[in-house]
Amino acid sequence: MLRLALAQPPEVVNLGAGVHGVHRSRDVFQLPDLWQLHLYSYSADLTLDGTTYAVAPGFVSLTPAGMPVQFDYRGRSEHLYVHFRPRPGGEPSYVPLVQDAGAAAPLLAELLRSAIEASPTGSARMVAEVWTALWRIAHLNAGPPDRTGHPAVAAAIAYIEANLARPLTVPELAREAGVSHNHLTRLFHAETGTTVIAYLRRRRLTRARHLLVASTLSIPAIAASVGIPDLQAFNKACHRELGGSPRAVRNAVAAGGGTT
Repeated sequence: MLRLALAQPPEVVNLGAGVHGVHRSRDVFQLPDLWQLHLYSYSADLTLDGTTYAVAPGFVSLTPAGMPVQFDYRGRSEHLYVHFRPRPGGEPSYVPLVQDAGAAAPLLAELLRSAIEASPTGSARMVAEVWTALWRIAHLNAGPPDRTGHPAVAAAIAYIEANLARPLTVPELAREAGVSHNHLTRLFHAETGTTVIAYLRRRRLTRARHLLVASTLSIPAIAASVGIPDLQAFNKACHRELGGSPRAVRNAVAAGGGTT
């Protein structure tokens, strides 16, 4: 988790829409004195602080100054970015390096595009839009049922959010959280009211629904991006959690209906 000072508006140095993956499949960036914010509209592998995360459309990342970030693209890739300096002071917010913005992604994109359109760079409106986006990002998982008090549960949830595309097990999550398998199981149920596996399944299918209705990614690509690459298993999971097949979920929204 990152300590990010947000009591005062940040100093915004640069922002825009980046297009990558056209001429080369890998980029490495390191800004010695600036933080980096990225909001993704593509799927790729992102390596930060020695850990590789599978990002997908709607994911957001924060890179502290001086930390190298490596992007491994899968074709043409577009994202919105901001380079900024936090201003010290106040109680810091604790934010994951990478997380799924979920239903908040369109609002974040609107805020960042509005900031990009504001001029000149450093104007009050531009800074206000970025500051609002950062506050939204800092509180993406602040509400129930994901509000947690124990750091082991918070660490497990942050790891789940950043690695939905990977196979995950409770022992692996326990190792990341620094506790035993059984202890994590007890803590998780006490704080969230559900099991680790049920939470993981719900987050995978919530993410899948978002991608089905808000992106043009193929159904196999969506299944892979939420860690259920077996299409038969993905179809069954969608029926169980979303009330219909992946295609039905997508078509219902396209036709003006909805799913729960």
